[in-house]
Amino acid sequence: MSARFSKRLQILSKGDNLACLTQIQHGIEKEGLRITPHLKLSQAAHPESLGSTLTHPYITTDYSEALLEFITPVYRDASDALGFLSELHTEALNNMADGEVVWASSMPAILEGDENIPVAYYGASNTGKMKHVYRLGLAHRYGKAMQTIAGIHYNFSLSEDFWPLMQQADGGNSLSAMDYQSAGYFATIRNFRRYAWLLSYLFGASPALDKSFLQEGHEHGLSELDENTLFLPWATSLRMSDLGYTSDAQSSLPICYNSLDNYVSSLWKAIRTPYADYEKIGKGPHGEYRQLNSNLLQIENEYYSTIRPKRVAQSGEKPVVALKERGVEYIEVRSLDINPLLPMGIDEQQSYFLDTFLLFCALQDSANMSDQECSDITENFTLSVQEGRKPGLQLKDGDRSRELTEWAAEVIEIMAPIAHLLDKANSTTAYSESLMLERDKVHNPSLTPSAIILAELQKGMSFREFSMKQSANHAEYFRSRALHPEREAYFRELAEQSVKEQACKEDADTLDFETFLQEYFASDDITV
Repeated sequence: MSARFSKRLQILSKGDNLACLTQIQHGIEKEGLRITPHLKLSQAAHPESLGSTLTHPYITTDYSEALLEFITPVYRDASDALGFLSELHTEALNNMADGEVVWASSMPAILEGDENIPVAYYGASNTGKMKHVYRLGLAHRYGKAMQTIAGIHYNFSLSEDFWPLMQQADGGNSLSAMDYQSAGYFATIRNFRRYAWLLSYLFGASPALDKSFLQEGHEHGLSELDENTLFLPWATSLRMSDLGYTSDAQSSLPICYNSLDNYVSSLWKAIRTPYADYEKIGKGPHGEYRQLNSNLLQIENEYYSTIRPKRVAQSGEKPVVALKERGVEYIEVRSLDINPLLPMGIDEQQSYFLDTFLLFCALQDSANMSDQECSDITENFTLSVQEGRKPGLQLKDGDRSRELTEWAAEVIEIMAPIAHLLDKANSTTAYSESLMLERDKVHNPSLTPSAIILAELQKGMSFREFSMKQSANHAEYFRSRALHPEREAYFRELAEQSVKEQACKEDADTLDFETFLQEYFASDDITV
């Protein structure tokens, strides 16, 4: 434990300073495929009774028309976010077609080729068309199968009072409050990337997948569990492996997390740089758009990463511009699998651990990353998702190799005083208890979700059968938790209002789509 880390802990524990640990902000985004009783993607449109996917604040779609996305409001208490997420599941299931369920796993159900993966539609407004065309671009660039993978995003921000305390612990400096906060979040992101292997080991829940996910002849290196299931014996998260969210084009992107300016400029360059392979995609036979542009990234969101710095953008504002102008507001953790053993894919215990882990990343020393360290971090993460439970697995820690479980135990030990502070601030023991539960997984890999799932599959149940069983159980769980009439009326009003808002957007458009895109991409030049 460094002197700086100790000093930061000491300042946080003094007097009223501890109160800032009661003001951590949380938001959860969870994706889930609508699946038919035949274990296939629903071909039906998003249920009209759930409202407009363009303008509904909490229920929308991600890539596919069949891929629901639930978005909670921001809460101080993560349990409140989880409570709202539970209501969203109930509301969605009560409005879906008979027999449809929300798929319980991150890796998809039976896929029957790209033609049977419907791309999400958002109406006739220019903003709706832009969202749709962006997704068409993803299909042409990466294929549709990858876009059916679902996950959980955990949005996290520390109190505005937290960062001045850290600046005080650092002895003060010449940075403005906004710049210090942004630098603090980027330090947090660097540490998150250094230790992300721990989260994949503890919470990875996709050690297997359905054969239909891979095209015939695709080189994958997976083992066959049964006629429909492929797996890796020590895998934790195939979702985060090179079978999932990866891109050869993006692998060479020099996106830098050493500072906000470097991050913004490198991401902005990728958005503005033409890419020969994407130029070949062209337009459709009748001039229809197949992508927003032929650049390396169509927009910022196309960059796949385990974590992102975020700032709520104003209407019409690009995310990268919002970051540049007003700094980092929160971080979005994107590497979490849906745990099919849990009704919502995540629970309170996991959120307590995540809060402790992210606060550890914020408090721990965080030097800038060299190219070599970036390479080592990538290799560590790859090993953890493909072989995380392998006995004796070695990771790189600077100039030495370390056994994953030994290193994991050490990190959790360092996190203990942070959990204690969170417990004290929030009058609970939940944070320390979450550490003890995760410490048990380190010493006993059979307790990890990936091991439990694989053990179930090895009893003779295919991935598709297991996932459908869990999906049906979860659907029954949520449907049994009837919403209060006031909550039903609240969600009905939200749905109706969202339909009206979409209609207003469509009526208000005065530009043709091509001009709209030209103006969107012509504005906001960034100089760093």
